[in-house]
Amino acid sequence: MLRNALEPWHLLLVAIAFIVLFGSKRLPDTARSLGKSLRILKSETRAMRADGQAGDSAPPAPGA
Repeated sequence: MLRNALEPWHLLLVAIAFIVLFGSKRLPDTARSLGKSLRILKSETRAMRADGQAGDSAPPAPGA
């Protein structure tokens, strides 16, 4: 069903649609904000993993 879903000309059509919808002036700003969001998400997931690993090795709190 989706065997040939991402051929190069499909990606070209998607890129053209983005340029038409958002305009060439807004695309760099959109890409920049998407990159910042992904960096924040990546750093937060790393911090959560580090907290989780640190919490697993810590002794349980008394009275818990």
